[in-house]
This record gives sequence, structure tokens and C-alpha cells, in this order.
Amino acid sequence: MDYNDALKSLNDTQMISFLQDLIRIKSVYDPTVEGANETKAATFIYNFLKAEGFEVYIEEVVPGRPNVIAFLRGTGPGKTLLFEGHTDVVTAGDQEAWKYDPFGAEIIGDRIYGRGACDTKGNLAAALFAAKAIKDSKIEFKGNILLCIPCDEEGMMLGIKDFIRRGWADNVDRAIICEPEENMLCLFQKGAMRAEIRLYGKQSHGCMPLSGINPNWSLAWLILELEKLEQEEKERLGKHEYLGLPSITPTVIMSPSKGEPQINVVPGEAYMALDIRTVPGQEHEILKKQLLSIHDKLAASDKDFLATLEIIEERPWTKISKDDILVKCVAKAYRQVTGKEERYSGVPGATDGTYLDCLKGIPVLVTGAGNQLIPHHADEYVEIPELVETVKMYILSALYFLNEDLT
Repeated sequence: MDYNDALKSLNDTQMISFLQDLIRIKSVYDPTVEGANETKAATFIYNFLKAEGFEVYIEEVVPGRPNVIAFLRGTGPGKTLLFEGHTDVVTAGDQEAWKYDPFGAEIIGDRIYGRGACDTKGNLAAALFAAKAIKDSKIEFKGNILLCIPCDEEGMMLGIKDFIRRGWADNVDRAIICEPEENMLCLFQKGAMRAEIRLYGKQSHGCMPLSGINPNWSLAWLILELEKLEQEEKERLGKHEYLGLPSITPTVIMSPSKGEPQINVVPGEAYMALDIRTVPGQEHEILKKQLLSIHDKLAASDKDFLATLEIIEERPWTKISKDDILVKCVAKAYRQVTGKEERYSGVPGATDGTYLDCLKGIPVLVTGAGNQLIPHHADEYVEIPELVETVKMYILSALYFLNEDLT
């Protein structure tokens, strides 16, 4: 079947203008600032889809943080393909570090600059305009295209969890996660475990440390043991073809855990947060046992060692086969759009697709425009020619998959 009419129906100029408007909406979540959430971005997208004639819904996940869900229905029964892209972006950070206004959406040469241009408002716009182009072309397809535009991907992923909880994912067959991957086909995603550790001591005067118990010594020993475990896992597993090495990273250390530190006060409690990233060959339950065994080892060697461990978030690694029908369809689309052979990769972090896989068993493929190293940096940008390739890939991928067209 010839799908050129769908490609011809793409209005990439309108897509770029839409993306600029979306970048200018500061959808940064900040609980301390009134209105600093995804509401305006979600409403903007909802109104656009409604005006375009999509079947569209908006649902509040928590106050001020809505999801948008939309359908493009086919002409008959068939599979459901989900496109997912989030509305939230991380803070701009130090705005003096930016050459361009982080919410100005300036076009300089072939690039659009701004927070979210790369991660992932550019790819979100590509997914929306891919669906619009298919709709406008009136090309027949079976099944459904489902658009999921959730909040809070950059946080605890409340949006995708709510989307799943409400049953929207129940009939989804495959999902394309729209994230900046240089249009490579990402077959794997790293898993993630977030842990909080509290180490308990006894506060005392710094000149009389023996009258207290310093939890910082316990913290130091614990960090050394965690580094040892990380190295053992690296040696055991080696470098994964697409994901690289696993990691156990202390990211936050506070001692004392609350209140003001003072140079002449031994703290009564220390706090450490761990960001653990896992790869195939690692099982989270085994890792938890290894963490607990470190605790038991240190407690046995030091009567003053007292600590608690809490896993506050957990996302297993995911995989989709090169032989999966969705992967084959996206690979075919990539070749047709670019004239080049497809490239495969892996996601170094977790995406909303992690939960679609682990909670619903939906195979997910992550792909989209944008340099993998640019997200969360100052002067974030997306290349316009690459983004146009992305939207065309999304169009053809959807039609190939839904019409089972691999010829």
C-alpha cells in the first residue's frame, strides 16, 4: 500500500510553530510555586487535539497535574499502537548559563533552543502531528492509534502509573516511547532502583566525640562497600552492548540529615540516597539481598553501626527483540525516510515505557529526535531536519504496524 499521501499531509511548518508555542509554556513542576505544573501545557495540547477532531480526554492525576489521552480510530478492528510523550520538563537551572532564553523557543539555523525542545516536547509534537497527518490523509488503517501525554515523567512517573491504573493501557499491543535517541531504535532500557539510607548515631560536641556516636564513620564504610559491590557487578556482567555498565551511585549525602550542620557538632543522624541502574543479568531482588548483606556485615563488625534501608522506587530493565513486529516496522520506516540502515541502541535511563512493560507486559520501543547527551543541559536544542525525519518515521511506523505491512 502507498502511504505517500500521509507523508504529503504532514505540515512540518505548522508542527515547528506548535512546538515553539509548547516550549514557551513553562511546564516545570514546582510544589512551592503556584501554577508551576503541567496544566497549561496539557490544556494547550487538549485544545489542539479537540479542534483537530480527535477523540480526546483530559484527566487530573493529582491537583494541577493532568494527563491527556486521545484516540485516532481506524476503519476496522485491529491492534492498538500507543505513542507516549510527556509534558513536564526539568528546571532551567542557572539561567545565566544559557546563551538562549530557556523558554524562548528561538530558531537559530536548523535548531530550536529551549527547555524541553529535546526532552521531549519535540518528539511529543512529532507524535501529535504524525497522527494528524494520518487523519488528514484519510488513509485507511486497522485498529487504533492511542496518544498518551502524561505528566510527571521527570519525577516519580505519576502520570503513566495513573494512565495504567485507569485501564487506558489494557488493550495496547505495542508502544513507541517518544524520547531523544537520535532516531536510533532503542531495544533496551536500564532498570532503576532508588534507595534511602539513614545511619544513626548520637549527637555530641566535636571536641568530645567519644561521648557520642559519629554516623559519618558508618557512612564512609558503607560507601566503600557499595563501591566494592558496584565493581563486582561490573566485572561479573561486563559492558552491555547497548546499555553499558551497571552502576550504584550515592547522589545525596546529608549529615546531619536535618537541621544546620556545625563544624564542632557530631551529627546524630546521616542520610544517603542511592541511584542504582541495572542491566540484563541483574535481578532487583538479589540486589536488595546484597544491600542487606552489606548492612549485616558492617553491623557485625561494629557495635555502633545502625542503619535503615528503604527502596522508594523500582523500575526493572526492559527489552524488545529485533524480531518483534514493531521493531521491524520502525526499522522499515527509518530506511524509507532516511535511505540509511537503521541503528540500534539502548536507553541509559528509564522512561514511562518501563511501567508499560513491567506492569502491563506491553513491548516498548524508544525512539525520537535529539542528541542523547543534550537533555537537562543548558541551551538544550533539537535539530529541525532530524525532527522532520522523526515525524515521518512515526507516520510510516504506525501504518506499517496497524496494517501489518512488512512487504
